[in-house]
Amino acid sequence: MSRYVYDFIEGNKDLKDLLGGKGANLAEMTRMGLPVPPGFTISTEACRAYLRAGSMPAGLLDEVEQHLRMVQERMGKALGAADNPLLLSVRSGGKFSMPGMMETILDIGLNDSSVAGLARQSGDERFAWDSYRRLIQMFGKTVFGVPGEQFEAELAAARTAAGVRSDADLTAAQLRDVVGAYKKVFHAHTGRDFPQAPHEQLFLAIGSVFTSWNAERAVLYRRQERIPHDLGTAVNVMAMVFGNHGGDSGTGVAFTRDPATGRRGAYGDYLRNAQGEDVVAGIRNTMSLDDLAGIDPRSHRELLSIMERLEQRYRDLCDIEFTIENGKLWMLQTRVGKRTPAAAFVIAGQLVDEGAITLDEALQRVTGEQLAHLMFPSFDTAAAPEPLATGVPASPGAAVGAVVFDSAAAAAATGPVILVRRETNPDDLPGMIAAQGILTSRGGKTSHAAVVARGMGKTCVCGAEDLDIGEDSFTVHGQVVKAGDIISVDGTSGRVYAGAVPVRPSPVVRYFEGELSPAGDSLLSAVQRLLRHADHVARLGVHANADTGPDAARARRFGATGVGLCRTEHMFLGDRRVLVERLILADGDTERRAALAALLPLQRADFIELFTAMDGLPVTIRLIDPPLHEFLPPLEELTARVARAEALGDDPGHDATLLTAVRRMHESNPMLGLRGVRLGLVVPGLFAMQVRAIAEAAAARVAAGGDPRPEIMVPLVGAVQELEVVRAEAASVLAEVGGAPPIRIGTMIEVPRAALTAGQIAEHADFFSFGTNDLTQMTWGFSRDDVEGAFFGRYLERGIFAASPFETLDTGGVGELVRTAIERGRATHPGLVTGVCGEHGGDPASIRFFHDAGLDYVSCSPFRVPIARLEAGRAATTEAAASDSR
Repeated sequence: MSRYVYDFIEGNKDLKDLLGGKGANLAEMTRMGLPVPPGFTISTEACRAYLRAGSMPAGLLDEVEQHLRMVQERMGKALGAADNPLLLSVRSGGKFSMPGMMETILDIGLNDSSVAGLARQSGDERFAWDSYRRLIQMFGKTVFGVPGEQFEAELAAARTAAGVRSDADLTAAQLRDVVGAYKKVFHAHTGRDFPQAPHEQLFLAIGSVFTSWNAERAVLYRRQERIPHDLGTAVNVMAMVFGNHGGDSGTGVAFTRDPATGRRGAYGDYLRNAQGEDVVAGIRNTMSLDDLAGIDPRSHRELLSIMERLEQRYRDLCDIEFTIENGKLWMLQTRVGKRTPAAAFVIAGQLVDEGAITLDEALQRVTGEQLAHLMFPSFDTAAAPEPLATGVPASPGAAVGAVVFDSAAAAAATGPVILVRRETNPDDLPGMIAAQGILTSRGGKTSHAAVVARGMGKTCVCGAEDLDIGEDSFTVHGQVVKAGDIISVDGTSGRVYAGAVPVRPSPVVRYFEGELSPAGDSLLSAVQRLLRHADHVARLGVHANADTGPDAARARRFGATGVGLCRTEHMFLGDRRVLVERLILADGDTERRAALAALLPLQRADFIELFTAMDGLPVTIRLIDPPLHEFLPPLEELTARVARAEALGDDPGHDATLLTAVRRMHESNPMLGLRGVRLGLVVPGLFAMQVRAIAEAAAARVAAGGDPRPEIMVPLVGAVQELEVVRAEAASVLAEVGGAPPIRIGTMIEVPRAALTAGQIAEHADFFSFGTNDLTQMTWGFSRDDVEGAFFGRYLERGIFAASPFETLDTGGVGELVRTAIERGRATHPGLVTGVCGEHGGDPASIRFFHDAGLDYVSCSPFRVPIARLEAGRAATTEAAASDSR
């Protein structure tokens, strides 16, 4: 029979797959000898068995009873005892920290009998009834789905009747009445009385944790964060310790460093006379750890000592939950803490300086997504008006949007929105994902809103106490802000502004542009250091997709080591479109040659500009790819113009000629029609003109003392014969141009047949560059422009796609074609250079695949070059770490 339950002393921090993150870390703290209340963890295997069978796996409840007896012995109390009751907490805990799972249930074991025993045991009747009402509220909401607002309404009514503002000011008698009201709410919603049997409470809570793994908001978060759906969650059962036991008790959340900035030193929130979830829920505003030092210096000193030990153990920023009961400190949880992108880079650099981790390990502590977030703009505060309000700067960034007051409105919005709430809870997760920013009137940097926002890289301001938030508006200093009004939220300063505040460039982008020095700036220094190390260890090169000299120059400043894709069709737009019209409308060879001759010097000048910007680095130039008719007015527009002219008796003139040409060239699906290499083979002289322009531009740069390194890429090749013909024509042209350096000719692998026949094609190609955008379209059989808005959303909701295959490479399908092409191409052409030039080249998850597949470089937009550099380094260090572990 399988074993499902483990005492805290039996595990360690490396058993997250089995015990979940929370259980593994509780076990680690217990092994360290820290003051952790006794308890046990029900494994993720039990959850998976429960979800498969729809019921508790055989033997699980007997194991729970066995471990419960051990907890009772250690505490000297019994679950459900009328005179000396043991109370329990039940918490979910998957391998990854995951908002959307079941909320904690505290005080399990209380009933109409044991509440009196708790009052006698503690000598505090008010404390006992406060604990009982919390149990009914948490249990009812979490296990039976009783709307939390119904409990809150009863509690608010009790405060009003008593004439007090805080729950802590209610007397024992008043809380006894609240318990009675809560029982009525519970019965009205469930049709049964609140369960009085403590073991029933425990087993129902355990089952609810298992069931919550597939709750809608949990599934949504896993999809958002790309967490596997088959991991399951562990359940942690722990003896209760009480922070709501008077003025010398309390609860808190602490970080070993500031999770917003990375600043060294203990940081956190403490709430007197409160239980654990009160801090995270943000229902009351907190005091700082410095305030705790004045209230309880002994517990404060012990806490700081434990925090230092934990950071040394985990070699990282630690997030800690603790409770003080009558002056005794208890540790309830620790984990590697979530942090802002800026803090991630700063802390990684600090830990290297402190000798805690290596530079390779530091690369694993930051991500391309975090670097991308740091490259977003921030508010130009010099142009900002007086703030409406100021709260706690909980998650940096600049967010502008229309105010919405509930999660559903945020999720349904078509434009940018700011989600405004008194405090958030796990039910708000869909709206938090959809919103640009989050604003709350309660809570601090460790509230639910702050923790989730930081994890998702969302801008967040919490605890803006001046906001009086209603259902569809909020009031601040007499000013009313309604749903739909625009506000700006600054998560770095905590300020909230009316209207849209102008933004300014990111300091990180200004550093890449050469405008700011990293000297003396902890963030910029960390970014520079880690990117330099990434460049040092990376095997993948990083090129840029750039079509103009300025784009290429920016890409070079951002660290690109070449241009992996220059799309020459972009050079035929604007004023040059008329020359393309002449080429399309040419009547015979003479007119066509004249049109090409007019385009030649323009193309040559474009390439000179590119070669100048990328002097000494490779520049891969793709010959024209789209169908020619895309350079002409749309068929519908021309038809309407000609019809209008004829109806008015006017001569349609040139429009009629254009219409004839467009009709002749019109295709139902241009993506699969006359484009790329096919166009070059059908329109005489087109590719030859481009090859000549490239060669002449290179020769001009050589004559000027430059070091041009052009490469020619033939698009859409599906048969080796196509490439053979183009290569022969190109060779003839190159032979006529003197002074040009050697020019390599390769092809873009974007047709599935090209991937499958890569062995033949490689015999005539100097390099392969994978056009993964088109390869994705042709492999899946759908057009990106048509389907993203049609059914992708539904596919993502139903889990058919974990992510859009145009954002993250479909490794199981398109990726297999890439691997096949590399393997077959290098089999006939050893040393064949391979790269990727689709925008997947800038996607962190895709870059890891390209590294594993053996590509030589990735190419992406200039803005994403630093992200690709970082991820290329991370891919190399991940491979090295895996090799070392073997």
